[in-house]
Amino acid sequence: MKKLLSVLAVAAAVASPVALAESSPVMFSSLNGFNAPDSTAVGGVRLAVLHGKVQQVKGVDFSVIGMSETDTTVGLNFGLFFGASKVNQQMSGVSLGIFNWNKGSATGLNAGTVNITNDVKGLNLAAVNYATGHTVADVAFASVSESSNFQLGFFNMTEKIDGVQIGIINCASNGFLKCFPIINFAK
Repeated sequence: MKKLLSVLAVAAAVASPVALAESSPVMFSSLNGFNAPDSTAVGGVRLAVLHGKVQQVKGVDFSVIGMSETDTTVGLNFGLFFGASKVNQQMSGVSLGIFNWNKGSATGLNAGTVNITNDVKGLNLAAVNYATGHTVADVAFASVSESSNFQLGFFNMTEKIDGVQIGIINCASNGFLKCFPIINFAK
């Protein structure tokens, strides 16, 4: 047992500098792939100005006057001063900004002026929500999705509603009527 613990301790000591070399606790990103320090991942805080791109952020990702782009994000995307976020594969957490663009899957909250998403397990809250996949809940002036469990707003449109739409105009291809005011649900 002591030998096993010794081997594990030595392996962890050797592996940790390798793992830390790929991730940075703090990063500044900008145009043309500039990342300081030069790393593919952030485990802490990143500030992206104009357009910053990195593979992974675990922590808080601030964007200022432009877009922060990641492949995966776990934590908080926060747009400051016209900041936006783009997640190419997977986001878990919260995206707050003028424009939130999640191309893959998202779990959590997207809150902004415009949300363009794919599959969302959580809430899209915006003036305009547009989803190419399935959403659990959309709350906006206008929400358009391929399929949804719940939509609340002035104008709601989906190919497939699994639950209910509440709004002034509600359109669903599988609704009890294709378009109906106040409420619509699957037939």
